[in-house]
Amino acid sequence: MMKRVKITLALLLFAAAVVSVSAPLALAAGGQQLERDANQALQNLYAKNNAARLLGKNAKAILVFPNIVKAGFMFGGQMGDGVLLKQGRVAGYYNSLAGSYGLQAGVQTFGYALFFMNEAALAYLDKSEGWEIGVGPSIVVVDEGVGKSLTSTTITQDVYAFIFDQKGLMAGLGIQGSKITRISK
Repeated sequence: MMKRVKITLALLLFAAAVVSVSAPLALAAGGQQLERDANQALQNLYAKNNAARLLGKNAKAILVFPNIVKAGFMFGGQMGDGVLLKQGRVAGYYNSLAGSYGLQAGVQTFGYALFFMNEAALAYLDKSEGWEIGVGPSIVVVDEGVGKSLTSTTITQDVYAFIFDQKGLMAGLGIQGSKITRISK
């Protein structure tokens, strides 16, 4: 039994090391490729989720991170680049970094999109010099329950977040902070 635990731990550490070395290379895609990936991810999200499509029609801007890589064993991290779209056009490039500590293990990739519903929330993104999720404008992570109740008259929050295309296995509990910063591509 103890040997199995050691082998599992070794495999998880190896996977985390591979992700930490390969993620920066994968995330170093140029602006045009990142824009294509973000637009494709957003179209796929709209095709699968009516609430996202509704929010997209009313949003002032949408920040799409098409590929976030997350790995950890006790200590974890995640990173990815994204595109801010205003009226379907690129308005900037951003990086999302997060760290966590707690009972966790695994490797996962996913994407997420933030729908900015008013100008004040959008302005805070840049004036904050690195927006931290959980600080600043109110944000709602849209799950199936919230998504079913959204209509054009029930949109009341500053920012709505959708997580999509989850692949891999990441399990555990922990404390996490995520920071979004404008970058140049």
